[in-house]
Amino acid sequence: MLDAEIPACALAIYAHPDDPEISAGGTLARWADAGAEVHVVVTTRGEKGTNDPDADLDALARLRVEETAAAARVLRLAGQHHLDHPDGELADDRDLRLELVRLVRTIRPDIVCCPDPTAVFFGDGYINHRDHRVTGWATLDSVAPAAATPHYFPELRAEGLDVHQVRAVYLSGTLEPNLWVDITDTLERKIEALFCHASQLVETGDWFREFLRESAIAAGRAAGVQYAEAFRRISLA
Repeated sequence: MLDAEIPACALAIYAHPDDPEISAGGTLARWADAGAEVHVVVTTRGEKGTNDPDADLDALARLRVEETAAAARVLRLAGQHHLDHPDGELADDRDLRLELVRLVRTIRPDIVCCPDPTAVFFGDGYINHRDHRVTGWATLDSVAPAAATPHYFPELRAEGLDVHQVRAVYLSGTLEPNLWVDITDTLERKIEALFCHASQLVETGDWFREFLRESAIAAGRAAGVQYAEAFRRISLA
């Protein structure tokens, strides 16, 4: 199904600073262009995103916050939020879910985007990063039922944050897509935003830009448009 919905507010929750752009950057830009309030949450510091054994990891984490802010400007997002958990050590525990439920009840999005935690093996050459899977499960647990149910995290009600029902979750990086978003008008901004994460792109040649375009073409072919991003939509309300 080709999706034309424009939410009033959307929240994208991902593990590492460049994950929102590569997973859903075209969709987030499309929504923002149409007037949606779009926020991004990054659950980890992303400080292990280097192969340099002598790297200053605190400096890299600070740089990645700056890169996230630059990408958000390109996509015209309303805000970005960093939870600062250690890269590669994320735990789906009460503390993480409390942070996510607080954000959902504060921002009150219609749609939440996150990784599909059930997608583990992509062919014979890639295992989905555990931070992606943990972020996906924690987001799903936070959205359904915690954010919408008053007896979960009662301390948030004491803070004045009432329950909120998210209408739908869009799972990216899924092996079972059922919805595609046309990003023909925003693909180049997605690529520009991704290239804001220069610390992660040792090679910034045309081959990677073409890879991103070819991936969008493949998704667009399934939806009958030039370029698309694929999701598995879970309707909650």
